[in-house]
Parts: sequence; structure tokens; C-alpha cells
Amino acid sequence: MEKLIGHKKIKTAVFISGRGSNLKNLIKFSKTKKSPIVIDLIISNKKALGLKYANRYKIQKKIISFKRNRIAEKKILIILNKRNIKFICLAGFMKILTKNFIEKFKGKIINIHPSYLPQYKGLNTSVRALRNNEKFSGCTVHHVSAKLDSGKIILQKKIKITKNETEVSLDRKIIKEEHKLYPKAILKIFN
Repeated sequence: MEKLIGHKKIKTAVFISGRGSNLKNLIKFSKTKKSPIVIDLIISNKKALGLKYANRYKIQKKIISFKRNRIAEKKILIILNKRNIKFICLAGFMKILTKNFIEKFKGKIINIHPSYLPQYKGLNTSVRALRNNEKFSGCTVHHVSAKLDSGKIILQKKIKITKNETEVSLDRKIIKEEHKLYPKAILKIFN
């Protein structure tokens, strides 16, 4: 990844589909002195709750329907190029990007996933971990590749599953760790 030139921060887009807790966390991180990124754009595939942070922090936002993936991705690429976006953070983005899109941003798209990859790729990670009586779960920040949740791992955090763990309590523990891990992973990439 290119080093920071002077103190210019890297223009970044965050893609979301949900509540946006990782988005909010990334915005706060991006405003710190040590952050190598500036969040210039928020993209969502629907009217996500997390879009309220775009208004709150005065960040440009776009809602792009993914009824037809290729068309959606073409629109997004035009917007990203226009705004000179160099880096993408997926933060609870519930659409799978095509190989073609990923190639255009090769090595410049990262994702946070609520499991200790390669365990439990895809959805419902906490439910599956509990159902299988796992001793731990976790979270992973990884590069995005054409294969779902299979890109090169940047950082991971193991989280112990306690005896009376529920899906809610485990999800809460994981999100708390995600908020620490995502900024650390970004710092690791750019330093």
C-alpha cells in the first residue's frame, strides 16, 4: 500500500447496509491525527440506519440499489472515480461485489467479518459458533477477494465464548472488539 505523502490522508469510501456502528467508529478514527484515511463517501445498498452518520458528520452519501449488480457497480465506480476515492472499507455491507469490481480496486478493499476466519464465512456467524459449541469466536479484518470472506487476513482477534453465552451477548462482545480491530488494521496497512 502506498505510503502517506506528507500528511495527506487517503480518500476512503465506506460501504454499509445496516446500523453503521463500525462506520461511526471509522469516522471517529478518521478524525484522529494518526489516521491515514479521510472518509469522503458512504455508500449503502438501501436506506440503512447507519446513513444518519453521513448527515451527522457531513459526509457525502449515496444509496445504490443492487437489483442489478453490474449496473449498481458501474454507477459506484463512476462515483468513486469522480471523488478520487483510493480505498474502500466494507462495514456490514451485505452485498457481494463482483470479481470485476474487486479487480479495479485490487488490494484497496478491506472488510471486517464477525468470526475468526477461516471459520464461519458468510452470515449468522455467532449462531453457528454457538450451535457447534465452539470455545471461541472472534473478528477478522481481511482484504476482499473474489471468494467470499477468503482474502488475505490483516488482523484477527479471538473472543472467548463463555458457558451461558447467547447470540446477543456474543455479538455484543464481537462488535466491541471490531471497533478496536478495524482502526488497528488500517494503521497496519498504511504503516
